[in-house]
Amino acid sequence: MKIQHASAVRTARLLGLALTPLMLAVVHPEAHAMSSATNPSLQSDTANFDTPTDVVNAFHAALKRDDATAALNLMAEDVVIFESGGVERNRAEYETHHLKSDAAFSAATTRTPVSQTIASYGNLSSVMSVEFVKGTFRDRPINSRSVETMVLRKTEGRWRIIHIHWSSSAIQSK
Repeated sequence: MKIQHASAVRTARLLGLALTPLMLAVVHPEAHAMSSATNPSLQSDTANFDTPTDVVNAFHAALKRDDATAALNLMAEDVVIFESGGVERNRAEYETHHLKSDAAFSAATTRTPVSQTIASYGNLSSVMSVEFVKGTFRDRPINSRSVETMVLRKTEGRWRIIHIHWSSSAIQSK
């Protein structure tokens, strides 16, 4: 097991990607496996997205239109979300903590893509995005550069988000 882990970490470094959660999932593929028999939300969600980018775009669209059910159905139950120095350790925790404010933020702002990089390894993929975000949220002007990494796993023919890392910095007006 140590040899596999070292190989996975070495592969991540060689690719120049910060994908430790992705590589650990390669070493332990059952870590994020999901079954529609144990997760009723998978049975009721009929949308099927062909690519990880489709899932990322659908997730953002769901947040923008305040469709919590659609957004949550695109995430694995054990998704891990890093945002502003905090961590939410699963989908239920995200739903009860930041989902509503993330949806409100998305509705109040406009995202302008700068770049997007996709890296795949079998049933695992990462979508790394850079964008500018503008708008007004809670009476506060937003003008920031945002970076996002989403790691996805394909299980039972469906891509699910297993990790999100969001970071942003304000753009100073000149």
